[in-house]
Amino acid sequence: MLSGDYDTRGWARFAADPRLAPWVRAARGQGLAALADPALARWYQCERTWFVGVDALDNDGAGAVAGVAPRAAAIDALVARYGQFPALHRAQLSVVFPGYPRPREGESAAAFGYRRDRDAAHVDGVMGSGSPKRRRMRETHAWILGLPLNAVDPDAAPLVAWEGSHRIIADALRAAVRGYDPACWGDIDVTEAYHAARRRVFETCRRVALAAVPGEAIVLHRHTLHGVAPWAAPDTADAPEKGRMIAYFRPPHPGGVAEWLLG
Repeated sequence: MLSGDYDTRGWARFAADPRLAPWVRAARGQGLAALADPALARWYQCERTWFVGVDALDNDGAGAVAGVAPRAAAIDALVARYGQFPALHRAQLSVVFPGYPRPREGESAAAFGYRRDRDAAHVDGVMGSGSPKRRRMRETHAWILGLPLNAVDPDAAPLVAWEGSHRIIADALRAAVRGYDPACWGDIDVTEAYHAARRRVFETCRRVALAAVPGEAIVLHRHTLHGVAPWAAPDTADAPEKGRMIAYFRPPHPGGVAEWLLG
């Protein structure tokens, strides 16, 4: 179950579930094939230290890979908490390699510094666009489920999250759109509110590294500030040539921006 700790922290880590092992094997095989697929080479970023892998896993709407559906306590908990398991998009296959982070193509010095020093911390769905970049609530998700596909050193660029950040972020965004028609919330510029909330999170919330192994699962609340730590493991870490590989599911929130923010 997603307990009260989840409500307080904004994240939960589930112990290894043997029911998930067949899916992990199938997904990892597809993941290795995706890394070698020339058609997906565009997803290598940060001087090839990160394979972004958006929609790179060929799963169906139930999350099944090569006919193998995912079964895990984390999925049971999500259903119990949020209701019927939604139709899933093709998962992101995020693979990080020794040397991460390096500058991303077109990334400013300030943006790279944020990636290096603040783990490129972000809230999924608060999207930036334009020059200068402005933030709006777009592509909102119901939750984030991370399923590790290989075993690496805990310091091999783990997922990181800031405990309690989901409450600070949500409060700030709600204040930013107060008084506006909820139907228009996705069009409102929330840049200043979002940046101020991030600063408060960095000052007041505990940063937690969420390294995990195959069979385990990580669930993040949709408003949790999170990112990827630099690769601090030695290059001799387990399977460094294949990197740290995680599949992420982020199904769209069925109620749109207003329910994503208020629900």
